[in-house]
Amino acid sequence: MKKPKKNVRVTLQEVADHAGVSTTTASLVVRNNPRISEATRNKVLASMEELGYVYDRVAANMRSQNSNIIGVIVTDIANKFISEFLIGVQNTLEGFGYTVLLGTTFDSVEKQQKLISTMVEHRVDGLILNPASRSVGKTAKQLNNLKIPLVLANRELTDVHADYVGIDYPEGTYKAISHLISKGHEKIAFLGGVKNSSTWTERMEGYRMAHENANLTHDESLVIDSEPTDKGGEEAALKMLDLPEIPTAIFCFSDLIAFGVMKVLTQKGIVIGRDIDIVGFDNIPEAEIYHPPLTTVSSYPKSIGNQAAKLLHSKVKRESEEMHRVILKPQLVIRETSK
Repeated sequence: MKKPKKNVRVTLQEVADHAGVSTTTASLVVRNNPRISEATRNKVLASMEELGYVYDRVAANMRSQNSNIIGVIVTDIANKFISEFLIGVQNTLEGFGYTVLLGTTFDSVEKQQKLISTMVEHRVDGLILNPASRSVGKTAKQLNNLKIPLVLANRELTDVHADYVGIDYPEGTYKAISHLISKGHEKIAFLGGVKNSSTWTERMEGYRMAHENANLTHDESLVIDSEPTDKGGEEAALKMLDLPEIPTAIFCFSDLIAFGVMKVLTQKGIVIGRDIDIVGFDNIPEAEIYHPPLTTVSSYPKSIGNQAAKLLHSKVKRESEEMHRVILKPQLVIRETSK
């Protein structure tokens, strides 16, 4: 009886012999070197396919000391802002020839710590991190001890020595609140977001500044925090409706919060845009098609992702040793919820 053939990995030498080229030429084809002619490239690729050659990336990484893999850790890919951010990151990194290793924390600091360790174990060349809302000192220590390039995105951690890309949250919130004040609103709620996280604190700065510049005193009872989800928006709205006097306008931490708020108010028979005005933050695609269409602040997640990827690439290639802080300018988009 004939013994079954062992599953032996095809070598690059066998590919070269089959294609009638040198091993060096076959290696250059694998690495997509532009010096190789199209005819030779096609001949080598045809031999690879026929022989079933699989590139041994682990061995190549050990030789080059680079994995060509970038770790990307985000809070929740179901969040449209995060998915748009990831599109910007992945498109840019793939353009540089990297493979993306993605991890999701679901806004858990514990999951985040484990994922960071896992990324390092997989020898990623660099890391882009969208930090969990409640990232604390332990996280800062872990990140500052990393031996690979790191870029923080969307949420800044002041104790971490890393590059950062995000939006100007104070200015975006200032524009939103100033717009509502210009319509005659004096009682403006601020709903949603994790209190004292950097993104909440920076929005709060813009909220206070807009009130001060209009010589208005903001009511602390109208500031209600919650998880940054549509469910969190529903919970914040219900708390607001329990107040002795409800506001005439609402600024929401994010569009997702706004959708939850709008759902509750509509169920209570409150007509948005007539009985109460609402402004969101992020301008995710659903904001324009929601009913009614949501006034919101564009925070350009794809552009943030693109800039974060470019910045990390420059760090991996050691093109820049300086620390960078890239802040994009927001834009207020006025729609039916606050016309």
